[in-house]
Amino acid sequence: MKNILLPTDFSENSENAIRFAMKFFEGETCTFHILNSQKPSGYITADVLYGAPGSTIYDGILNDNKKELEKMIGFCESISEKEDFLFVPKLDFDNIVDAVNQAVTLNNIELIIMGTNGATGAAETIFGSNTLKIIRNVDCPVITVPQGYIFEKIESVLLSLNYQNDKPNKTFEVVSEIVKKHKASLKILEIEEENIQLATQINKAEEFFNAIGFESFYLKNIPSSIAINAFEQLIPVQLHAMIVERKTFLDRFIFGSETSKISYGSKIPILVLH
Repeated sequence: MKNILLPTDFSENSENAIRFAMKFFEGETCTFHILNSQKPSGYITADVLYGAPGSTIYDGILNDNKKELEKMIGFCESISEKEDFLFVPKLDFDNIVDAVNQAVTLNNIELIIMGTNGATGAAETIFGSNTLKIIRNVDCPVITVPQGYIFEKIESVLLSLNYQNDKPNKTFEVVSEIVKKHKASLKILEIEEENIQLATQINKAEEFFNAIGFESFYLKNIPSSIAINAFEQLIPVQLHAMIVERKTFLDRFIFGSETSKISYGSKIPILVLH
């Protein structure tokens, strides 16, 4: 049984990401942990003044969230009646990163799925500020779903490789499992920036994925954001897997190089691996 974490703020964006998760795991036995967190500084005076007599501040703040979470569980059950899914509601009075880290540890979470804002121009508006915090501070694979994205059958997965450190097989296993589940093709894009060679990393990837087959592509002296954007326009893929080890690469991926100043706003879901 898979344990999947679905953070939600009850917005249309997060609901759309949950729809994606239901489609993504069709036919599998899964437990979906639906998490809503309320940071301590997020309440206002009215929450305290108009709480029920005898109730604690904690109860007053989270009461509405509990009701919304119950509605979300009902929504999930209504769109997955034929599936072997279990939905577990979770409320946490904490900041989003600590709440997610705790949920990942306590529930053996294998994957986090959440929405992005879908805009461009800043890191926070590309991924959403909470999504970006989770990508940078939670050691768990994350699928980010663009705002308004409608699920498409995953027929092709892109794995982009950059010049960061060698990747352990455990990282590749996540991609392999997804490719096998959806019976998708795998496309490996090697991006060489700043004349830094990728021979060792590419050889390891080719050796690992040799059993399931793949196509290799190579782009040189092009900023990652531009290379990936161009690739996705030329060759249809339904999921882009990228590996993040250093904050600097994530920033260049989002904004482009210092010279190009071109930002990258993905139109397809991104699987972020650490």
